[in-house]
Amino acid sequence: MNAPAAAAHAALAPAGLQLAGDFPILSRTVHGKRLVYLDNGATTQKPDAVIEAERNFYRDSNANIHRGVHWLSQHATDLYEDARKTVQRFINADKADEIVFTRGTTEAINLVAQSWGRTTLQPGDEILVTTLEHHSNIVPWQLLCEQTGAVLKVAPISDAGELELEAFEALLGPRTRLVAITHVSNALGTVNPVARLVEQAHAAGAIVLVDGAQAVAHQAVDVQALGCDFYAFSGHKLYGPTGIGALYGRFELLQAMPPWHGGGDMIRTVSFERSTYADAPQRFEAGTPNIAGVVGLAAAIDYVSGVGMANIAAYEHALLGHATAALQTVPGLRLIGTAADKAAILSFVIDGIHPHDLGTILDAEGVAIRAGHHCAMPLMTRFGIPGTARASLGIYNDEADIAALVAAIDKAQYMFGTRQTR
Repeated sequence: MNAPAAAAHAALAPAGLQLAGDFPILSRTVHGKRLVYLDNGATTQKPDAVIEAERNFYRDSNANIHRGVHWLSQHATDLYEDARKTVQRFINADKADEIVFTRGTTEAINLVAQSWGRTTLQPGDEILVTTLEHHSNIVPWQLLCEQTGAVLKVAPISDAGELELEAFEALLGPRTRLVAITHVSNALGTVNPVARLVEQAHAAGAIVLVDGAQAVAHQAVDVQALGCDFYAFSGHKLYGPTGIGALYGRFELLQAMPPWHGGGDMIRTVSFERSTYADAPQRFEAGTPNIAGVVGLAAAIDYVSGVGMANIAAYEHALLGHATAALQTVPGLRLIGTAADKAAILSFVIDGIHPHDLGTILDAEGVAIRAGHHCAMPLMTRFGIPGTARASLGIYNDEADIAALVAAIDKAQYMFGTRQTR
């Protein structure tokens, strides 16, 4: 760990230890061992503030929104629309009407594919993605290509897991209509230079969707500074509830897009002859939404904003440096993804131990990691491996968690006979 990183970690370590107390699940035991939760890339745990926000909504404020004239409905509507403003401020959208609530990143990407894509793309048009993408930022575009005759192009990455920038730019052309890129790789932690990629894509005449699922919990996001046209993220990766997320879209794009789902609350008028639709974002929020989830998402954003995104980024960067150094001392362990700019994700393989076996043994020690392809099978193919073990860090993790991880790996190696002494 370099000196600035060590200093940042020393300054923020007490705050990190204090934050763990805000997450009740971390006080439980697993198989008689202290729970060491290192699967934050899959989902984060929830602080009391989020749990209480959802509980309080159902206890004190539950009603359907937008259509009721009674006080409780109007109160619930205010909570829902105030949460939209909270998301707007969090990612610095220009206006609250640029925020569409969805079930998560996956639904947000599918919304863009089916609403914008099906009405825009023609045979031979091109969609450019990267090798780093999660399946949720691959499969919707493949489906769209089947529906429209568009063509999917893929930008390569280096052995370090970094996007090959010259190759990316070379793939942009007059038929490129959409670029869909991850902000932070869920499998490797690579942070893409999104603002630069957006600028290049716009110069080629393409619009840009950014998968921000793994970014929003680790660093400040400013969609206006990035310049992207769409930005999608999920609440459950941000210490918020499952089943809720948001899509940012430039308002002029959203307003020109047709509805995807039809039903109540997204209409202006309905007759058997024809229907007319509400303005964005309401036209994309058909039916009764996850109101309590929206309230919980706002509480999660308030929580991380109170900690400070700059503080979170500095703390996690320092902890990542410590964890990287600790894992590099393990014989036979190879890190997959060594980009210069990384978020707090560590993917690795160990000689003689399948990632699934490693995950099972670590679980017996109370250490929760993820093992497999991480919904990034093309990326695993790029590295010639079936999968990795992944330890993904969050704001409540600390050096004791890293020590527990290393000790559990040591036990696994001893059990598999790849290490003779313990």
